[in-house]
Amino acid sequence: MLEKFKDHISINFPELRDKPFLLACSGGVDSVVLAHLCHDAELDFAIAHCNFQLRGQESDADASFVEDLALKLNKRLYLKCFNTIAYVNSNKVSVQIGARQLRYQWFAELMEENRIKTLVTAHQADDNLETFLINLSRGTGIDGLSGIPEKTDTISRPLLIFTRAEILDYAQTKNLKWREDSSNSDTKYLRNKIRHEVVPKLKELHPNFEANFKNTQRYLLETAVLSERYARQIRENLFVHTQGSLQVRIAPLLKLTPQKTHIYALFKDFGFTEWNDVADLLTAMSGKEIRSKTHRLIKDREYLLLTEIQKEEAKVFQIHKETKELQAPVHLRINPVQTVKKTEKNVLYVAKETLKYPLTLRKWEKGDYFYPLGLGGRKKLSKFFKDEKMDILSKERQWLLCSGDAIVWVLGRRADDRFKVVDNAREILKFELNE
Repeated sequence: MLEKFKDHISINFPELRDKPFLLACSGGVDSVVLAHLCHDAELDFAIAHCNFQLRGQESDADASFVEDLALKLNKRLYLKCFNTIAYVNSNKVSVQIGARQLRYQWFAELMEENRIKTLVTAHQADDNLETFLINLSRGTGIDGLSGIPEKTDTISRPLLIFTRAEILDYAQTKNLKWREDSSNSDTKYLRNKIRHEVVPKLKELHPNFEANFKNTQRYLLETAVLSERYARQIRENLFVHTQGSLQVRIAPLLKLTPQKTHIYALFKDFGFTEWNDVADLLTAMSGKEIRSKTHRLIKDREYLLLTEIQKEEAKVFQIHKETKELQAPVHLRINPVQTVKKTEKNVLYVAKETLKYPLTLRKWEKGDYFYPLGLGGRKKLSKFFKDEKMDILSKERQWLLCSGDAIVWVLGRRADDRFKVVDNAREILKFELNE
């Protein structure tokens, strides 16, 4: 097994030979065997153990065992105790999900602090089968049936080529010690029920069940790769990069068949995995939007607008009389000048005596209006935006320069007639927007 592991590392995980990594160790047989294999393969790693304090003295004994293991292997140990129940109660998640969130958050912090690029976990072939059956029982697409990936950007799983039986046999042959988690035998948990009751029955049905399952999952993974290549081609044709967002015409999406399957493939990488939500957005009223954890998808007339969710900006910024330059939220220079030159869209000339300080920069609000320069009357900002053919995101990003309650300038677009420079102006200010 050691030689097979070494060859597997050299061929599929060469980065683990070149750079140190973090190894997650629970103290169970899988992670103990992984730690010994990595040690015997002369790889450079540190060990991380989470004590979730869910099983009292048993949890503490697991931590002590991993401490001894790290000492025996002469590896650095990172150990963290979590108040898991408090976290679960405050975040209203299950114990399993809470423990997962806590450990991966901590692993990420450790890796950042120590400049480690890779986390190695002890997932093995039986975990893959159990995950497949869990996802199948809950209802899933091809991604949920393609298996636990051997690699992501930050996680490597070199034990996936070995079964639980192979790992256990190796541990017993080498007289290795490990800890048994008593909760692993409790069939009230879905994974344990599948492990102890469903999988043995499936293996009884066919003597080559495990090998057949591996082949089936490989076919599914290869099909998923083809599907992703196809989806990438469609995205390249339909997704247009605009300022800070992606713009997708709705008409071609409506022609795709099967529609929901295409939509899932096109938008899943942005966190949109509810097929019906995106499909319903295609025929929704303009302005409706849905959100994933990372992105917004907005219906805007004949387009969908896709953009990352941004942190909330301060709503109002002040500009005082002495201000000569503003760096945020926009780059704005303010200087006195003697004469008015040719007006450009990013330049505003104002009669200083018409202004009330401090000036403010803010986003537009419903009911806003101004007196567009040269129009000779009042106009609602919403109507101005419509005439300018601005999409929803452009409206959200638009800044207004205001004096008191009056809009002085729709930045980069139109000045207000009430603040224009007249012949008897005593002082002239030049506002220059640098985009």
